[in-house]
Amino acid sequence: MWFQEVGKGDIPLVGGKGANLGEMTNSGIPVPPGFIVTSDAYAVFLEESGLVNKISAFLDSLDTNDFNRLDEVATRIRQLMNSAPMPQGIADEIVEAYHKMGDGMVAARSSATAEDLPEASFAGQQRTFLNIKGDEELLWAIQGCWASLFETRAIFYRVEQGFDHLKVRLAVPVQRMIQSEVAGVMFTAEPVSSDKSKVVIEAAYGLGESVVSGDVTPDFYVLDKSSMKISDKKIARQPWSLVRNTQSKNRDDSNIKVPIPSEEQSKQKLSDVAIVKLAEIAKRIEKHYGFPQDIEWAYEDGEFYIVQTRPITTISDSTQSVGDEIEAEVILSGLAASPGMVSGLAKIVHDPSKVDIVKEGDILVAEATTPDFVPAMKRAAAIITDYGGRTCHAAIVSRELGVPCVVGTQTATQELAEGRLITVNGSRGEVYDGKIEQDEEAGGEVERAETRTNVYVNLFDPDLADRTAARYVDGVGLLRAEFIVAGIGKHPRYMLDEGKGDEFIDNIVQGLTKFAKVFNPRPVVYRATDFKTNEYRNLKGGEKYETVEENPMMGYRGCARYIGDPEVFKMEIEAIKRVRETYKNLWVMIPFVRTVDELSQVKTLMENEGLVRSADFKLWIMVEVPSNVILLDKFIDVGIDGVSIGSNDLTQLTLGLDRDN
Repeated sequence: MWFQEVGKGDIPLVGGKGANLGEMTNSGIPVPPGFIVTSDAYAVFLEESGLVNKISAFLDSLDTNDFNRLDEVATRIRQLMNSAPMPQGIADEIVEAYHKMGDGMVAARSSATAEDLPEASFAGQQRTFLNIKGDEELLWAIQGCWASLFETRAIFYRVEQGFDHLKVRLAVPVQRMIQSEVAGVMFTAEPVSSDKSKVVIEAAYGLGESVVSGDVTPDFYVLDKSSMKISDKKIARQPWSLVRNTQSKNRDDSNIKVPIPSEEQSKQKLSDVAIVKLAEIAKRIEKHYGFPQDIEWAYEDGEFYIVQTRPITTISDSTQSVGDEIEAEVILSGLAASPGMVSGLAKIVHDPSKVDIVKEGDILVAEATTPDFVPAMKRAAAIITDYGGRTCHAAIVSRELGVPCVVGTQTATQELAEGRLITVNGSRGEVYDGKIEQDEEAGGEVERAETRTNVYVNLFDPDLADRTAARYVDGVGLLRAEFIVAGIGKHPRYMLDEGKGDEFIDNIVQGLTKFAKVFNPRPVVYRATDFKTNEYRNLKGGEKYETVEENPMMGYRGCARYIGDPEVFKMEIEAIKRVRETYKNLWVMIPFVRTVDELSQVKTLMENEGLVRSADFKLWIMVEVPSNVILLDKFIDVGIDGVSIGSNDLTQLTLGLDRDN
């Protein structure tokens, strides 16, 4: 699929990266052109090569904390995937698209269906192949991307995040290669303090990979978002840049470090005018998504290109202070990359194969981190690096893990002795000798704001349930079914016809229980499935049961689908009943109700199956069709306890406007 054919709603088909590249392309953001090999192709490859059962056998009962065994299993799986033949039909389609794009140099980039999400970035877990040219090399790179879904670090990270290995699929965006003169990363909020009034840009000579990996310390620019004035600059000395290796014939060695002339090393990488121009693009992207973004960019021949955007996974609800000055000797300083202060023993790791020396509560010290360091980063109390900026791998993952981090110290691995007791202040970018006690009264109590109404949250991911339930919220006003069903990955009617209806029900029960349990006794309002036909077609078996509709948004969906296929809806009702046997705080909301009669029919269907309104079971409807507003009294007369206003669909259907157009 070409970038212009997809958008942010197509994550199951093209992954997080692919969906965002399509979304930006359609929004007029300067994105290098390209196409996406969809996750369906990956699924077909696994099925036709007979690898599913073999991979499952390797991963069953694998202890991911046994790093040596984990590495061995990951290597074996990748060998199987790289040696399996690619289905000819898929290979032919890829080559045809590549020629249509104009051949030439491209980048093949992994885009997993569980990636670049608001709650988990999966930063750097899969591979990217740069400087790819020619049919054979492109097919090799795409298969390499597929195999990288089983890198050691990716397997470990999925287990830690609670994702099923075989339910995560991988798409591969293929886009024109930008040979950047300057590249880097920018945030539309200050990543450490969560100050949303700032744009933060990091820039380095050459390809942006050196910034993301933390191999160089980039220039650091801060702009005020409203005035677009540059408020802070830190110019870093850069001794080398990463560029394409035009001499290499080795596929895995397509880039090379080239020395930068001494008189150029300490120069500002972007002019002030260019910095402001780049920040304006960042503001456009944030405005489009409505949420702070983590953006990768490149600069070539006087033009900026955006090669990736994703939500900042670590943004907090309020701006954090950099912390009071500590009355202690600063033995090292760098960039504040993740807030907090903690003490521990320094463990210096030069090679990711040696990460086992880092025990629970130690301070990980490294030149820079890569995704292979993640097992140690999970155990570490804090992280220090020689190189990198606030948007490098060490910084992003530290913030996601919630551990203090200082990057860009230049000399930590040389100056800190193995086993030395130190204190890391990630809020100020400082490291102190020995153990420094924090003033527990300095922060004070966080005052809870009281509201006259209950405050409910919208949720979709079971892995966010615990964290959200711990906040000052009164319940879940909209629990979306789509993420749970997408995680199952199979069309519900297909599962029913295959005799696997109980498996579908069990998966729904597991997902709903996670929410109902942690929020109990606060209500959890579950919106029953509202997949559209095009979304259902993307699930396994979906093409057999779903027609192709010109406008799925106004097609066979919501309440009408329950009436048209009551057997599938009964599976959902059964799952709700099972959860309510233990947790009475689970309520139900019916989506996309077009007519009063539809609501009456669905309500009767629920009552016949034993789901009846009561003091502890409430029934809501989504108000997203103008008829709901016009006939609201009549809907209430049928018997409902509440409504949730679906402002997107209601606006579109009232004004005849398409939000994606």
